[in-house]
Amino acid sequence: MKPFALSHSLRKTGLIVALLTTAALAQGCARDPMSTGAIPDDYRTRHPITLSEAQHSLDIPVSSGDNRLTIGMVDNIKGFAQSYSATSSGVVQIQLPTGSPNSAAASLIKRQVRSALTSSGIPAGKIVETPYRAAASGDAAPIRLSYIAITAMTGQCGQWPEDLSNNTYSNKNWYNFGCASQNNLAAQIANPMDLVGPRGMSPIDAERRSLVIGNYRAGKTTATTE
Repeated sequence: MKPFALSHSLRKTGLIVALLTTAALAQGCARDPMSTGAIPDDYRTRHPITLSEAQHSLDIPVSSGDNRLTIGMVDNIKGFAQSYSATSSGVVQIQLPTGSPNSAAASLIKRQVRSALTSSGIPAGKIVETPYRAAASGDAAPIRLSYIAITAMTGQCGQWPEDLSNNTYSNKNWYNFGCASQNNLAAQIANPMDLVGPRGMSPIDAERRSLVIGNYRAGKTTATTE
């Protein structure tokens, strides 16, 4: 009976060791998520936000009978000038149509456009007038204002390079996934240089800090100067 009991105990011990070894191997595989092949790739890698040169423009519609800018047009030009002052130091182009029915009216209104730009803080030496050939049809060719600035942006969205079923089978998100979110985030960045590094901080106000800490220690709820 004793040899049988010993043999049975050894078989039982061996079974436990085998189970523990299998569990350890399974746990080791679980620690490496990339080995499963089921982790989705990162959309920020496919659609990174980069700093690139981009043209910013504003079209001012002009009819053949116009002889002045409307109040709304002037407001739009001022907003365009503010964006230029905040993001660029290059030239602002005033592109005027030629060969279109409204070319004469556009040539007349360009003086008011230039005046609106200079009154908004853009130096006259930074404003350049260039003509462009417009269609001779009845379409009203606009006066276009434009400048080049470093802009936070991503690539073009709406690209589908492969069948969606391939991504579903491999448990990965499709190529276009996350592109719109990245574009919206890039559009909300007021200063693209914030992506490069932090801005400088102003020195601390030691007197104000001492007052606030003193009020806190005294149990006051407001930081008054009394």
